[in-house]
Amino acid sequence: MALDGYNEHRITRQAMKSEMLDAETELALARAWRDRRDEAALHRLVQAYMRLAVSMAARFRRYGAPMNDLIQEASLGLMKAADKFDPDRGVRFSTYAVWWIKAGIQDYVMRNWSMVRTGSTASQKSLFFNMKRVQARLEREAAAEGMVLDAHQLRQMVALDLGVPLADVAMMEGRLAGMDFSLNAPQGADEDGREWIDLLEDDGASPGALVEAEHDTAHLRSRLARALTRLNPRERHIVLERKVRGDGRTLESLATELGLSKERVRQLECAAFAKLRRAIETDAPEVLSLL
Repeated sequence: MALDGYNEHRITRQAMKSEMLDAETELALARAWRDRRDEAALHRLVQAYMRLAVSMAARFRRYGAPMNDLIQEASLGLMKAADKFDPDRGVRFSTYAVWWIKAGIQDYVMRNWSMVRTGSTASQKSLFFNMKRVQARLEREAAAEGMVLDAHQLRQMVALDLGVPLADVAMMEGRLAGMDFSLNAPQGADEDGREWIDLLEDDGASPGALVEAEHDTAHLRSRLARALTRLNPRERHIVLERKVRGDGRTLESLATELGLSKERVRQLECAAFAKLRRAIETDAPEVLSLL
């Protein structure tokens, strides 16, 4: 049911004018949709229960969402219920549909409450819609007995009452207490002042660390280049082709090029690396800690 361009009063008036279905007609319409995908039957069934969708949507107005949007989500839940309803179960459609309508509205409210995802688990959803009510009841009951609950006691009692983890209660308290805040908002009244985002720490390396890393890399390259001069041309070629250039050539390809066996190329490579290590240990032992 498309609601674009409709105001909530017009939607409500139309819903109140919908026909009231008796059990036999409701059953026939549900079977026509299930068995024959009769769209006319689906439309009539959904329209007849739009008053239920509007009534359910009105219960969630206190969360600040536009009524039109709430009704839209309620109507989507109603259509999902109609699509999944089994008329042979002996249950009235309204009894089945109310759960789909409520779930659709609740998901919408939680998605739009904050830019930060408010919660997705069953316990978090239960807390979002029931925590304030349960807290108020528990405080009234404690006051009637002359007791004053501190914050921790109240959280424990809420968790026990709703059957949810204590950590979820604390998390939801923080989510519901805070509002979204733009990091680009100025810290003070001065428009030219710093924004809050300026206080966030950069996760990247500091300039000093970057300069130090570049210096170490340049020093390492210089020492390795000098050590490579200690190798004969064939050993130097093997090391460069295996470890420096491109993705590194295979022993087999180098063996074919040099006319040697793979095992002989491997032996030459090991000998070359041993020479490199000895040269570095002699000329610049501090470089070994950078390798």
